[in-house]
Amino acid sequence: MNKLSPELPELQSMNITADNITKLKSLFPEAFNENGIDFDVLKQLLGENVDEKEERYGLNWHGKRQARQLALTPSRGTLRPCKDESVDWDNTKNLMIEGDNLEVLKLLQKSYTGKVKLIYIDPPYNTGKDFVYPDNFQDNMKNYLEITGQTEDGVRITTNAETSGRYHTDWLNMIYPRLKLAKNLLRNDGVIIISIDDSELSNIKITLDEIFGGENYLATLVWDRNRKNDAKYFSVGHEYMLVYARNESYLTDSEIIFRGAKEGVDYLQDLFNKSKLKHGDNWDLIKKDVFDYYKSISKDDPRAPLKRFTKIDEKGPYRDDGNINWPGGNGPTYEIVHPTTGKPCKLPTSGWRYPTEARFWEEYEKGKIVFGDDEKTVPRIRTNLFENSNQVMTSVHYSYAQTAANEFSTLFDGERVFSHPKPVNDIKSLIAYLSNTDDLIVDFFAGSGTSGHSVFLQNAKDHVNRRFILVQLPEPFNHKNKEQEIAYNFCERMGTPKNIAEITKERLRRAGKKVSEDNPDWNGDIGFRVFKLDTSNIRPWEATAESLSQQLDAYVSPILEGRSEEDLLTELMLKRGIDLSVNIETRQFDGLTVSCVEGGKLFTCFAKQIPASSVEELTKGIIDWHKSLKAGKDTVCYFLDDAFENNVAKTNLCAILEQHGLTNLHSL
Repeated sequence: MNKLSPELPELQSMNITADNITKLKSLFPEAFNENGIDFDVLKQLLGENVDEKEERYGLNWHGKRQARQLALTPSRGTLRPCKDESVDWDNTKNLMIEGDNLEVLKLLQKSYTGKVKLIYIDPPYNTGKDFVYPDNFQDNMKNYLEITGQTEDGVRITTNAETSGRYHTDWLNMIYPRLKLAKNLLRNDGVIIISIDDSELSNIKITLDEIFGGENYLATLVWDRNRKNDAKYFSVGHEYMLVYARNESYLTDSEIIFRGAKEGVDYLQDLFNKSKLKHGDNWDLIKKDVFDYYKSISKDDPRAPLKRFTKIDEKGPYRDDGNINWPGGNGPTYEIVHPTTGKPCKLPTSGWRYPTEARFWEEYEKGKIVFGDDEKTVPRIRTNLFENSNQVMTSVHYSYAQTAANEFSTLFDGERVFSHPKPVNDIKSLIAYLSNTDDLIVDFFAGSGTSGHSVFLQNAKDHVNRRFILVQLPEPFNHKNKEQEIAYNFCERMGTPKNIAEITKERLRRAGKKVSEDNPDWNGDIGFRVFKLDTSNIRPWEATAESLSQQLDAYVSPILEGRSEEDLLTELMLKRGIDLSVNIETRQFDGLTVSCVEGGKLFTCFAKQIPASSVEELTKGIIDWHKSLKAGKDTVCYFLDDAFENNVAKTNLCAILEQHGLTNLHSL
């Protein structure tokens, strides 16, 4: 049995620097010698592509080098499962992680590199009112614990005031390492979207060009929002979303295209469905609801074309004035008999649109052709809005910000517990446009949980199984702040910690329940597993004179007090690169809990005591279980080294398991 020490790669988060060196060595082995990288040789191999000029285009600021290094530094933390705060833990594939997103992104690298289809983030806009705290280049995990009040000495949380001399610098130092780590998670066909306003638009564009490559820039979307009546010079009423591909050339080579609903169609379809549920077959009331929505759309609104669909039936809004002429003239002139009068219909001036009479009647049977009252009127084409709404997404959009606060407060029984939630329909339209069945969507500035709510809604509409990972810092509410007072009081009544992450989780619980109720024909995933960032369960080895006695104790028992078997299993899954949403089954053998991960790829028994008398039943249980799963020879087994009653018990366990093909045995 191989005993693993904390400093081994198997028990650490991904070392990105080491991984990059390995990749470089595989490409240019001759650039390496016994001392490391020979940069002179590497330059020769790269030839004309080496840029050694002192002046170059780009964005530099104080701390950029440290920020880059921070992204490369392995995390000293882990994630601890919280089943009590989760919904449908055993079946859900969604994750809600509470913690500093920088540390969480580091911890997710092994399990999720190259697996994410869409990343959407709405980071602090740096308006002078945003919650900002400085990353600690030496020990960011310690920094997180201090900020969230988990250590005795707290760190003051401040806003990034515009009068600060490091106004843009602090924001860039915050966002830069997070974007570096986020890039690794994307699939080859993956896309990242960043919401931003004018405050940092120019800076974030140059930064994204550097990290993702300017050649992977896809678009800057403009979202028309509320106007500001108190503006000094111009009433700026829009925000931006910058869109980058992980690999645009891969999208091109793979002939991947994006198509989505026309502006406003998704919202109108939701409204129509709700109106049908409310009014049944009363089409006058349903039509009134739709036309009330039309009245709210101005002439210059990108949704204005929807108002052309003035008729309504069970298929939704439609128009029946479509031109049935053959394009360009000289089309077919076969005879079409009116189904009521029995007389030949008037011919369109350019001939029939359809090449044959049989094709004409096929389209009629599909409900796509409408006849007039008699044969004197040329038949017309019917267009159903909800069936013909796909197009390339335009760069200018109308935002549903005005209704977002009302929709959110409805979930919370009328209370406005969150000041500026992101509109669900904005995010839902992006999810529909850029992702498909079973795709993984990540939002590491989760805020009120709009992204998760949007995934629930779009899955229910499409009857698919997209899943999400949300990450939110437990940013504390200030009850003296009027905008945060309602949320503070809400958490107090709920008996939960008073921070944003609690609102995120509660919103997901309520949203999932409502989506399920509103879509009785859909039985999809509305759950989520909750994890919280914490220090590693395994004591680190720090060979200093002051800590020597503690380290000797750690050598005997390397696991921190108060950590559960589930805590250890989660950390092991992260360090081995296993998806945190995979199925985990547990069984008891002679009172000892054994966990089986992902159909037998991993077995763990982290009982603190394994008596010699239990070894036979324990090993038999694992062996029989493994055989029933037909998991193969690559299965790995883990135990606690100090749990065995004696060396004989440990030796016997290893011998029995190895006799039955389980040879990959480790202890912590």
